[in-house]
Amino acid sequence: MAPFFNALLGALLIFLMGTNVFAGQSVSIAEKASLQAAMQQHIDRSLVNDSYLHFDMKSGNIRKLYPLKAHSEILKMGPYFVLCSDFRDKSSNAVNVDFYIARSNRSYVVFHSAVDDRKRLAALMKKGKVQRVD
Repeated sequence: MAPFFNALLGALLIFLMGTNVFAGQSVSIAEKASLQAAMQQHIDRSLVNDSYLHFDMKSGNIRKLYPLKAHSEILKMGPYFVLCSDFRDKSSNAVNVDFYIARSNRSYVVFHSAVDDRKRLAALMKKGKVQRVD
């Protein structure tokens, strides 16, 4: 878990250094840090014996995923946000997880996570429903 936390701190440092430049809507550095922290807290609170459990509806199998590093990129979908993180499975295969986040009063809450479902997010971006933020 410590390497994932270190990766999160590294991503936050990138934000603070101002190197995270994306076309689209602007989000403050403080908000970016809060969003990254919300994703990390969600992951940490969801771990079962150091793994993030994913229920595959198609196969009916439970897949154990292990957190690696957070992406620094933040996407916006109307009033909601999408943040991504790299995981690995028990065979060390790379697995991408997208976390959909909403504001809740003064904090943020993950309301959906999409495991290995980048095609749907890419389709939303192509339709203009999801944009990168500054």
